[in-house]
Amino acid sequence: MFNKILVALDRSEMGRDVFEQALELAKLTSAKLMLLHVLSLEESSSPDFMIAPHIDYYPGWNEQSFKLHQQNWETFKTEGLQMLQSFSSQANTLGITTEFTQNPGSPGRIICDLAKVWNADIIVMGRRGHSGLTELFMGSVSNYVLHHAPCSVHVIHLPIPAKSAEMIIENTTAVS
Repeated sequence: MFNKILVALDRSEMGRDVFEQALELAKLTSAKLMLLHVLSLEESSSPDFMIAPHIDYYPGWNEQSFKLHQQNWETFKTEGLQMLQSFSSQANTLGITTEFTQNPGSPGRIICDLAKVWNADIIVMGRRGHSGLTELFMGSVSNYVLHHAPCSVHVIHLPIPAKSAEMIIENTTAVS
């Protein structure tokens, strides 16, 4: 039985699916939820990476660029907290005890560390669907968590787009 469910979220559409599945699991098991958003440059909606604040010798990087980057990063943080507050409110309305936190760092490590410290029974998270060279160069948060988590991990995969599903069916039919 699950008593504590750690839910790793990002601001993508997949994040909503992850939350809804974790919410259903919490309803079934009367578990507590811990919602986590990791502030990371790996998230697709994060602001572009800034090399350094005071680089006058790189064209395009000046004090104004730095201030703009800082404003974008603050907006990113605020939107992450708003997402967590919204999801937490939805869960609390259903009578599910819910906490949330937003931490900066490497997503895989932050997820595993929080699962250990919070004593989670299961981690619910999404998978971006990277494979092959993309996964090799960009890494896979879900792969890292699967291999380093101190508890069970439930990975939610992206749904297959309709066109891809049709191609799979056609290829399967042609082979048969």
